[in-house]
Formats: sequence, structure tokens, C-alpha cells
Amino acid sequence: MTLIPVLIVGLFLLMASVHVLNEYERGVMFTLGRYSGVKGPGLIIIIPVIQKMVKVSTRVVVFDVPPQDVITRDNISVKVNAVLYFRVIKPESAILNVENFMYATSQLAQTTLRSVLGQQELDDLLSNRDKINQSLQQILDQHTEPWGIKISSVEVKNVDIPQEMQRAIAKQAEAERERRAKVIHAEGEFQAAQKLSDAAGIIGQNPAAIQLRYLQTLTEVATERNSTTIFPIPIDMIKMFLDKKN
Repeated sequence: MTLIPVLIVGLFLLMASVHVLNEYERGVMFTLGRYSGVKGPGLIIIIPVIQKMVKVSTRVVVFDVPPQDVITRDNISVKVNAVLYFRVIKPESAILNVENFMYATSQLAQTTLRSVLGQQELDDLLSNRDKINQSLQQILDQHTEPWGIKISSVEVKNVDIPQEMQRAIAKQAEAERERRAKVIHAEGEFQAAQKLSDAAGIIGQNPAAIQLRYLQTLTEVATERNSTTIFPIPIDMIKMFLDKKN
């Protein structure tokens, strides 16, 4: 009967000493409170009471940065949220160098988002998303490197603009479209005038060309359904008859 408690204690110690880590998990080992290495994946055996293991996942973590109130460089208040992708590449640094790497990374992402976007103007914030995302990724990756964390990417998701600013942007876009339409119309008029000037120069150099153009116009007029057509005859066409009579 005295063997039963011993067997129970032995079985309990055996179960407590055997651990299985998945392919995406690593175990940071501590022996009597001192760091003693990283193990895994697979079967891990630890000495109860003497050794302790902290599991760390090396998979990519997707963190949704909550909306942040940001005042842009041109003094416009907006709400911006983003999504952050990161993973642990050095489990020992993530455990030894920071108390809670998930919480620390999330807080750093929020403060960096407000800081970087506060240096941008609203137009840049709306049009240069890729450049801002790269800047955020580089800054966060630089600060989280001592924690053994690699920032894969940062994506700004939504930019909420006040209603009055949305109306102002709509008016600005409409004015820009009208300006472009007027410029295109003016360029068309200029090109048409230039072509007419070139044609007049060619006709002026060759007097017979005006007669050919006149006959072409008569042909076009004749195709219309008019009952009576009155047109003058150029003096050049009857000049030879007048010269012969004289």
C-alpha cells in the first residue's frame, strides 16, 4: 500500500516533466531562475521544480491597431487605424528583454502611428499610403529588434475625416476638374487656330488652292436638300473671259 502514493507522485512528476512543442513553438528554458537555452520543437523533458519553460509562438501575429486621434501637420483632426504584422524571431530576447512583448509592441505601434502621421499633411496621408506604411514599418522594426521581434508590414486601413473637411475636399476636386476641362478646351482652340493659320498660309502661297476649296464647298452645298442655291462666282474664274472680250 505504501507504493501507491510513491507511484502516484512518480507519475505526476513524469507527466510534469514531459512536454511536446509544435513546429511553430519554442521553449525558453530557465534552470533555477537562470536562462539555460531555447528548445523545441518536439519532445522536451524538463526537471520539475528546478527547471521552467516559457512557450513562445513564432507564427506571424496580426494585430489591429485601434483608431487613433491624429492632428496632421496642417492642423486637421482625423481618426486613423492600422493593422500590424509581426513575428518572434528570437524567443530568448522576447522573454528576457521585455516583460510582455505583445503589449509592448501594441503600445509602440499606437504611439508611432500618432507620431508619424502627425508629421504628414492631409493630402499626403490620403495619397502616399505606401510611403507612410514603409516609414512606419522601418521605425517599428528598429525599435522592436532588441526584443527579437520582426515587423513584417504595417498597413494604414481607414482615415476618418470630419464632414466639413470632406465637403471641402469634394469642392476642391470639383474645381480641379473644371480647371482641367477649361485647360483642355483652351488647348483645343489654340490647336484649331494654329491649324487654320497654317491652312491660310498655304492657300495664300497658291491662289489656285482657294478656287479648289471654293469648288469643294459648292459640292458640299449641292448635296444639301435646298430648292435654290445662290452663290457668287470668283472674279478669277471669269477673268479670262473678260480679258478675251477686251
